[in-house]
Amino acid sequence: MEDIKEIVNKNELKHIAIIMDGNRRWAKGKGLPSAIGHKKGVEALKTTLKACHEFGIKYLTVYAFSTENWNRKPEEVNFLMDLLAHTIENELDELNENQVVIKFIGDTTPLSHKLQSILNNAENITQNNMGVNLQIAFNYGARAEIAKAVKEIVESGEKDITEDTVSKHLYTSNIPDPDLLIRTGGEMRVSNYLLWQIAYSEIMVIPEFWPEFNKDKLAECITEFAHRNRRWGK
Repeated sequence: MEDIKEIVNKNELKHIAIIMDGNRRWAKGKGLPSAIGHKKGVEALKTTLKACHEFGIKYLTVYAFSTENWNRKPEEVNFLMDLLAHTIENELDELNENQVVIKFIGDTTPLSHKLQSILNNAENITQNNMGVNLQIAFNYGARAEIAKAVKEIVESGEKDITEDTVSKHLYTSNIPDPDLLIRTGGEMRVSNYLLWQIAYSEIMVIPEFWPEFNKDKLAECITEFAHRNRRWGK
Protein backbone atom coordinates (compact mmCIF):
# COMPACT_ATOMS: atom_id res chain seq x y z
CA MET A 1 0.00 0.00 0.00
CA GLU A 2 1.22 3.46 -0.88
CA ASP A 3 2.56 5.43 2.05
CA ILE A 4 -0.38 7.32 3.61
CA LYS A 5 1.67 10.40 4.37
CA GLU A 6 2.67 10.59 0.70
CA ILE A 7 -1.00 10.30 -0.29
CA VAL A 8 -1.90 13.12 2.11
CA ASN A 9 0.80 15.39 0.69
CA LYS A 10 0.12 14.49 -2.94
CA ASN A 11 -3.62 15.16 -2.60
CA GLU A 12 -3.24 18.23 -0.39
CA LEU A 13 -5.44 16.68 2.29
CA LYS A 14 -5.33 19.23 5.10
CA HIS A 15 -8.57 18.89 7.04
CA ILE A 16 -10.66 15.88 8.05
CA ALA A 17 -14.02 16.28 9.80
CA ILE A 18 -15.66 13.33 11.53
CA ILE A 19 -19.16 12.60 12.78
CA MET A 20 -18.31 10.19 15.60
CA ASP A 21 -21.51 8.15 15.50
CA GLY A 22 -22.38 4.80 17.01
CA ASN A 23 -21.09 4.78 20.60
CA ARG A 24 -24.46 3.77 22.03
CA ARG A 25 -25.25 1.24 19.29
CA TRP A 26 -21.82 -0.34 19.73
CA ALA A 27 -22.42 -0.68 23.47
CA LYS A 28 -25.96 -2.01 23.02
CA GLY A 29 -24.73 -4.62 20.56
CA LYS A 30 -22.36 -5.91 23.22
CA GLY A 31 -24.88 -5.75 26.04
CA LEU A 32 -23.01 -2.89 27.72
CA PRO A 33 -24.16 0.45 29.17
CA SER A 34 -24.02 3.48 26.88
CA ALA A 35 -21.39 4.99 29.16
CA ILE A 36 -18.93 2.28 28.14
CA GLY A 37 -19.54 3.10 24.50
CA HIS A 38 -18.81 6.78 25.10
CA LYS A 39 -15.60 5.92 26.98
CA LYS A 40 -14.50 3.68 24.12
CA GLY A 41 -15.29 6.57 21.82
CA VAL A 42 -12.75 8.71 23.66
CA GLU A 43 -10.14 6.00 23.10
CA ALA A 44 -10.98 5.98 19.39
CA LEU A 45 -10.51 9.74 19.25
CA LYS A 46 -7.09 9.50 20.90
CA THR A 47 -6.07 6.83 18.38
CA THR A 48 -7.36 8.91 15.47
CA LEU A 49 -5.61 12.05 16.66
CA LYS A 50 -2.29 10.20 16.86
CA ALA A 51 -2.85 8.77 13.38
CA CYS A 52 -3.56 12.25 12.00
CA HIS A 53 -0.22 13.39 13.41
CA GLU A 54 1.54 10.42 11.86
CA PHE A 55 -0.15 10.89 8.48
CA GLY A 56 0.48 14.65 8.33
CA ILE A 57 -3.15 15.79 8.70
CA LYS A 58 -3.05 19.35 10.00
CA TYR A 59 -6.71 19.80 11.01
CA LEU A 60 -9.15 17.38 12.64
CA THR A 61 -12.67 18.47 13.57
CA VAL A 62 -14.93 16.09 15.50
CA TYR A 63 -18.62 16.23 16.40
CA ALA A 64 -18.81 15.53 20.13
CA PHE A 65 -22.14 17.03 21.26
CA SER A 66 -24.80 18.64 19.09
CA THR A 67 -27.36 21.27 20.01
CA GLU A 68 -29.95 18.50 19.59
CA ASN A 69 -28.20 16.19 22.06
CA TRP A 70 -29.74 18.13 24.94
CA ASN A 71 -32.89 16.13 24.15
CA ARG A 72 -31.26 12.94 25.44
CA LYS A 73 -31.95 11.66 28.94
CA PRO A 74 -30.57 14.05 31.60
CA GLU A 75 -28.34 11.36 33.10
CA GLU A 76 -26.66 10.76 29.72
CA VAL A 77 -26.21 14.49 29.09
CA ASN A 78 -24.64 14.90 32.54
CA PHE A 79 -22.38 11.93 31.88
CA LEU A 80 -21.18 13.43 28.58
CA MET A 81 -20.44 16.75 30.29
CA ASP A 82 -18.45 15.00 33.01
CA LEU A 83 -16.68 12.81 30.45
CA LEU A 84 -15.53 15.87 28.50
CA ALA A 85 -14.29 17.57 31.66
CA HIS A 86 -12.40 14.50 32.92
CA THR A 87 -10.95 13.72 29.50
CA ILE A 88 -9.59 17.23 28.99
CA GLU A 89 -8.16 17.39 32.50
CA ASN A 90 -6.56 13.94 32.26
CA GLU A 91 -5.22 14.27 28.70
CA LEU A 92 -4.23 17.94 28.55
CA ASP A 93 -0.58 17.50 29.54
CA GLU A 94 -0.02 14.80 26.94
CA LEU A 95 -1.89 16.74 24.27
CA ASN A 96 0.20 19.80 25.01
CA GLU A 97 3.44 17.79 24.93
CA ASN A 98 2.39 16.48 21.51
CA GLN A 99 1.87 20.07 20.34
CA VAL A 100 -1.88 19.63 19.72
CA VAL A 101 -3.85 22.86 19.37
CA ILE A 102 -7.27 22.50 21.03
CA LYS A 103 -10.26 24.62 20.07
CA PHE A 104 -13.90 24.18 21.01
CA ILE A 105 -16.46 25.24 18.42
CA GLY A 106 -20.09 25.77 19.38
CA ASP A 107 -21.99 27.72 21.99
CA THR A 108 -20.31 26.99 25.31
CA THR A 109 -22.36 29.54 27.29
CA PRO A 110 -24.98 26.99 28.50
CA LEU A 111 -22.23 24.82 30.00
CA SER A 112 -21.37 25.00 33.68
CA HIS A 113 -18.84 27.62 34.75
CA LYS A 114 -16.50 24.85 35.83
CA LEU A 115 -16.64 23.15 32.43
CA GLN A 116 -16.23 26.46 30.60
CA SER A 117 -13.14 27.15 32.70
CA ILE A 118 -11.67 23.74 31.83
CA LEU A 119 -12.27 24.28 28.11
CA ASN A 120 -10.88 27.83 28.15
CA ASN A 121 -7.79 26.65 30.02
CA ALA A 122 -7.14 23.92 27.43
CA GLU A 123 -7.44 26.44 24.60
CA ASN A 124 -5.14 28.95 26.28
CA ILE A 125 -2.44 26.41 27.14
CA THR A 126 -2.31 24.92 23.63
CA GLN A 127 -2.95 27.96 21.46
CA ASN A 128 0.69 28.42 20.40
CA ASN A 129 1.39 24.77 19.64
CA MET A 130 2.46 23.67 16.17
CA GLY A 131 0.93 20.20 15.84
CA VAL A 132 -2.50 18.94 14.79
CA ASN A 133 -5.30 21.47 15.21
CA LEU A 134 -8.11 19.64 17.00
CA GLN A 135 -11.51 21.31 16.82
CA ILE A 136 -14.07 19.74 19.14
CA ALA A 137 -17.64 20.65 18.18
CA PHE A 138 -19.50 20.77 21.49
CA ASN A 139 -23.02 22.14 21.81
CA TYR A 140 -22.62 22.76 18.11
CA GLY A 141 -25.27 23.12 15.41
CA ALA A 142 -24.53 24.39 11.92
CA ARG A 143 -27.81 26.28 11.54
CA ALA A 144 -27.21 28.04 14.86
CA GLU A 145 -23.66 28.83 13.74
CA ILE A 146 -24.87 30.41 10.50
CA ALA A 147 -27.58 32.36 12.35
CA LYS A 148 -24.91 33.65 14.73
CA ALA A 149 -22.78 34.73 11.78
CA VAL A 150 -25.70 36.58 10.16
CA LYS A 151 -26.49 38.36 13.43
CA GLU A 152 -22.87 39.46 13.83
CA ILE A 153 -22.74 40.73 10.25
CA VAL A 154 -25.96 42.72 10.70
CA GLU A 155 -24.72 44.20 13.97
CA SER A 156 -21.40 45.15 12.37
CA GLY A 157 -23.18 47.19 9.72
CA GLU A 158 -21.31 45.50 6.88
CA LYS A 159 -22.95 46.17 3.51
CA ASP A 160 -20.81 44.33 0.98
CA ILE A 161 -21.61 40.80 2.15
CA THR A 162 -19.84 37.99 0.33
CA GLU A 163 -19.22 34.32 1.03
CA ASP A 164 -15.92 35.33 2.62
CA THR A 165 -17.82 37.68 4.92
CA VAL A 166 -19.95 34.83 6.21
CA SER A 167 -16.96 32.48 6.54
CA LYS A 168 -15.12 35.02 8.68
CA HIS A 169 -17.96 34.97 11.21
CA LEU A 170 -18.09 31.19 11.61
CA TYR A 171 -16.44 29.26 14.44
CA THR A 172 -13.99 27.87 11.88
CA SER A 173 -12.96 31.24 10.46
CA ASN A 174 -9.23 30.66 10.75
CA ILE A 175 -9.02 27.15 9.32
CA PRO A 176 -9.56 25.66 5.84
CA ASP A 177 -12.82 23.91 5.01
CA PRO A 178 -12.79 20.12 5.41
CA ASP A 179 -11.47 18.18 2.45
CA LEU A 180 -12.99 14.97 3.77
CA LEU A 181 -16.03 14.29 5.96
CA ILE A 182 -16.23 10.83 7.53
CA ARG A 183 -19.32 9.52 9.26
CA THR A 184 -19.13 6.27 11.20
CA GLY A 185 -22.09 4.05 12.01
CA GLY A 186 -23.67 3.87 8.57
CA GLU A 187 -26.25 6.67 8.87
CA MET A 188 -26.69 8.62 5.61
CA ARG A 189 -27.06 12.19 6.86
CA VAL A 190 -24.89 15.11 7.95
CA SER A 191 -26.88 15.89 11.13
CA ASN A 192 -26.55 19.69 11.15
CA TYR A 193 -22.75 19.50 11.04
CA LEU A 194 -20.58 22.09 9.28
CA LEU A 195 -23.25 22.74 6.65
CA TRP A 196 -21.47 25.78 5.23
CA GLN A 197 -17.97 24.34 5.43
CA ILE A 198 -18.62 20.96 3.74
CA ALA A 199 -20.00 22.43 0.52
CA TYR A 200 -17.27 20.67 -1.49
CA SER A 201 -16.01 18.10 1.00
CA GLU A 202 -15.75 14.50 -0.09
CA ILE A 203 -18.15 12.47 2.07
CA MET A 204 -17.58 8.91 3.26
CA VAL A 205 -20.02 6.91 5.36
CA ILE A 206 -18.62 3.72 6.82
CA PRO A 207 -20.55 0.96 8.63
CA GLU A 208 -18.17 0.63 11.59
CA PHE A 209 -19.28 2.30 14.81
CA TRP A 210 -17.04 5.02 16.21
CA PRO A 211 -15.46 2.85 18.98
CA GLU A 212 -14.25 0.55 16.18
CA PHE A 213 -12.54 3.35 14.26
CA ASN A 214 -8.75 3.20 14.26
CA LYS A 215 -5.60 4.05 12.35
CA ASP A 216 -6.26 1.42 9.68
CA LYS A 217 -9.80 2.67 9.05
CA LEU A 218 -8.52 6.22 8.75
CA ALA A 219 -5.88 5.05 6.27
CA GLU A 220 -8.59 3.31 4.22
CA CYS A 221 -10.64 6.52 4.10
CA ILE A 222 -7.62 8.57 3.05
CA THR A 223 -6.78 6.04 0.33
CA GLU A 224 -10.37 6.20 -0.95
CA PHE A 225 -10.18 10.00 -0.88
CA ALA A 226 -7.14 9.86 -3.15
CA HIS A 227 -9.21 8.03 -5.78
CA ARG A 228 -11.99 10.63 -5.81
CA ASN A 229 -12.09 13.12 -8.69
CA ARG A 230 -12.68 16.47 -7.07
CA ARG A 231 -14.09 18.55 -9.93
CA TRP A 232 -15.22 21.55 -7.85
CA GLY A 233 -18.23 21.96 -10.12
CA LYS A 234 -16.12 22.15 -13.28
